[in-house]
Amino acid sequence: MLLVLDVGNTNTSLGVYASGQLLRHWRLTTARARTVDEYGVHARNLFQLAGIDFQEITAVAISSVVPPLNYTLKRMAEVYFNRTPLFIDHTTETGLKILYEPPSDVGADRLVDAVAARHFYGAPCIVVDFGTATTFNAINADGEYLGGAITPGIAISSDVLFERAARLPRVEIKRPASVIGTSTVGAIQSGLYYGYVGLVDGILRRMKDELGGKARVIATGGLASLIATGSELIETVDDTLTLEGLRLIYEHTTANDVQRETQQ
Repeated sequence: MLLVLDVGNTNTSLGVYASGQLLRHWRLTTARARTVDEYGVHARNLFQLAGIDFQEITAVAISSVVPPLNYTLKRMAEVYFNRTPLFIDHTTETGLKILYEPPSDVGADRLVDAVAARHFYGAPCIVVDFGTATTFNAINADGEYLGGAITPGIAISSDVLFERAARLPRVEIKRPASVIGTSTVGAIQSGLYYGYVGLVDGILRRMKDELGGKARVIATGGLASLIATGSELIETVDDTLTLEGLRLIYEHTTANDVQRETQQ
């Protein structure tokens, strides 16, 4: 079995694969202060509740945009699963050509999303990942990673508005019934939701034009489903895209290692 972890600034997603099939997946809060033992015990408890034997884990693959947690997760994999994890970065053999400059600046999550989107949806395509930041990732018709755009996530926008405007309340992020808010809460929700949908579609429209207009648009991340209901350009919501990308990259890397050993 393969354990995959996608570590974001706000949430961490975990998934367990057996024979290429996703058995279970979970989304947890990213806790930077959590220790090796806390991560290990937490993972084992999740496995136990799901009826999965942690001793059957034979490999661990991780994409992380939180460097301070990398050592903790490495030790967790070694101590609790007796495995050295594969950390994804620009040097990993993903089969994806990176045209971004410098390649080392591309977040692991962006690469993983791109690999999965190209595999499942073809190229050209655009992946929108709704996380702490919202990232737009463009793959051209040749299947190469071009780059994209990065914007503050909608939750950050909401938090800043609440913190900086003394008389405005914190509100639930949701799609309001109408654009014209008839209360302060409704007005804020309208501005956050429809303003963000406009931002997303505005960037996507320009990116599609630069890619020739035929690129498919795939959304993933915590608020993907919510934003997609108001977007004119998001075609598909894939909640497990990043986990699938981790699996694909692990399988690609393993196959290359086996090939090299055979040739030696």
